Amino acid sequence: MSEKTKTSEECSRRQFFTHISITLGSLAALMVGIPIVGSVLAPIVNKPKPIWRPVGELRSFTLDEYVKVNFVDASPLPWAGITAETAAWVRRSKNDELTVFSVNCAHLGCPVRWVSGAKLFMCPCHGGVYYSDGTVAAGPPPRGLYSYPVRIKDGQVEIKTSPIPITTVL
Repeated sequence: MSEKTKTSEECSRRQFFTHISITLGSLAALMVGIPIVGSVLAPIVNKPKPIWRPVGELRSFTLDEYVKVNFVDASPLPWAGITAETAAWVRRSKNDELTVFSVNCAHLGCPVRWVSGAKLFMCPCHGGVYYSDGTVAAGPPPRGLYSYPVRIKDGQVEIKTSPIPITTVL
């Protein structure tokens, strides 16, 4: 066998393995890259829109008392079941003036409860306390309770819900 033929065979064998290596490396990069790109773009492409949810008739809310209302989250997954439900605290201060706070603590999202005798919202997880206007009274919460936009439509109280977790005051 001549030296020229041997070199020619080695080059084509090298080229073959180079092409195989590049192809397999590209496939591996593609398999890793597609989920990464998908997870980066998913919140942008599939961003759920805020939804107005009815929470009760206006006359069912007594003056100057907080009432807990339940509703379905704005972006429930098909398999979410009962976890798709969330809640809010609604207070009617005048005939048509309403205040609505998220039931979730601004610290770690634990559900706060209204203690009417003390006129405070209390978080059982880490001792967060909020005044009746939603501002922080004590504990670790970095900010006040999140509030929802509210409207009255045909005698029905509606709140504009966003996907949980709520990250800004709407």
